[in-house]
Amino acid sequence: MSTDMQRVFTRSPLLGTNTHSLCPGCGEPSAIRVLMENIEEMEERENTVCVLGIGCYTAFAALMEIDCQQAMHGRAPAQATGIKRVLPDRLVFTLQGDGDMVTEGIQEVIHAAARGENITAICLNNAAFGETGGHMTATSVVGQKTKSTLGGRDPKIHGHPIRLPEMLKDFDGVAYIARGTVHTPVGVKKTKKLLRAALETQRQGLGFSLVEIVTMCPTGWFVPTADGPRFQEENLLPIFPVGELKRPPGL
Repeated sequence: MSTDMQRVFTRSPLLGTNTHSLCPGCGEPSAIRVLMENIEEMEERENTVCVLGIGCYTAFAALMEIDCQQAMHGRAPAQATGIKRVLPDRLVFTLQGDGDMVTEGIQEVIHAAARGENITAICLNNAAFGETGGHMTATSVVGQKTKSTLGGRDPKIHGHPIRLPEMLKDFDGVAYIARGTVHTPVGVKKTKKLLRAALETQRQGLGFSLVEIVTMCPTGWFVPTADGPRFQEENLLPIFPVGELKRPPGL
């Protein structure tokens, strides 16, 4: 095997080898992998605390070789705030889905951002309640069929999807805001850089940072596994464009 191939298939030592329970085609494992790679490269393993929301990704608590706490639905930013204020030298981030962060706990992330809490919020946005089998969330796009919108999301009935990064970017307490994707190799590489920038923002004490990562959920979207990246490209990314929305000077 070539050196390049070995590099591609080398697992971060912060990510365990046990089998996880996420569905084939899910984008969340790719997001968590590059997150762990960043923490390893920053040499922050012993200094990091992850506050997990409720969702499919919660299964990774047993696989991430860092300290983790479990929060109630939507409450991870408040819990992370408490940890950071008591232990300000720690690198503290939340790991939440769109159902947990945007639908059930949006008030928590809004107020944490407005206060300028020096934490990092990470939202895995697949536009569905994946853990419960594909119900509509606040980020489900117009026309999207879910278990609770069988005819497609109708804005007259269900409203329009919430774009959290766009909502928070102008808050005075917010230092860094970005959105990435993991549906292509290029997207994974860029998302790793966005996560690194967010964590560096916190490490330098610059204020609140958030990265939303658009992830695939073919099971919750009711499409074949192989069609997940195409479905995301055609339906989600036009509503949730990727890139940095706010970056502190000199970062």
